[in-house]
Amino acid sequence: MSSFLRQADAEEPPLTLSPDHSVYRPVSSHLAIAPPVSVVIPAMNEAENLPYVFKTLPDWIHEVILVDGNSTDDTVQVARDLWPGVTVVPQRGKGKGDALISGFAACTGEIIVMIDADGSADGGEIVSYVSALVSGADFAKGSRFANGGGTDDMTPIRKLGNRILTAVVNTKFGARYTDLCYGYNAFWRRCLDEIALDCAGFEVETLMNIRVVKAGLRVQEIPSHEYNRIHGVSNLRAVRDGLRVLKVILRERGSRRNRAARPALITGNAR
Repeated sequence: MSSFLRQADAEEPPLTLSPDHSVYRPVSSHLAIAPPVSVVIPAMNEAENLPYVFKTLPDWIHEVILVDGNSTDDTVQVARDLWPGVTVVPQRGKGKGDALISGFAACTGEIIVMIDADGSADGGEIVSYVSALVSGADFAKGSRFANGGGTDDMTPIRKLGNRILTAVVNTKFGARYTDLCYGYNAFWRRCLDEIALDCAGFEVETLMNIRVVKAGLRVQEIPSHEYNRIHGVSNLRAVRDGLRVLKVILRERGSRRNRAARPALITGNAR
């Protein structure tokens, strides 16, 4: 399917057919897209947070994939009540990487957006990610530290760790990232063949960021604001998961590059 933008007529529903007979989906009164967008949400016991997450999702997305990590609360039922067409996928394995891999496999859209279920991300930003992709990027990477981004949820130790790990990846792999460990990203589904994910935990985000660079894919950073988790406690542990991220970096540094890397296309300036 072609990847391009089309101006939508505010007076008429912009659901005309493109040359390849796909239906345009209205994004706003001035913009419509052809590629269907899948949103993947890994969740475990997030019933209280899902109303906030789903409230921000745009109605033009193609599908929502909820990956349930064996929740013991009403996570699945709440998701079905909020989004009747939601696809619920049982998670294989235990970590976030396992959940995302399960969710990606279930997607039918050409564009995949990954977003957390704790209410920390604004689904309204999805349009910025999709716009970057249909404008030529292969991978749209959220950044809390690009100009226009921000975070309410990072402790000083996590900020320091993220900054150090980002610098290591930039140095070792020729990237120009301003943020490394952030779970709000979007990409063309075809990219999954290039990055071949194979890790179980929170380090999956770092693995993706490294492998898109090693594969020579076009990356554009998207300024994003991370809010505080609304309910519950995060399973993230700064030291434990930081060490797992470092282990992935060292492992990937010793593996073969798929293609010559190209610098990330950065939007805005680092803070």
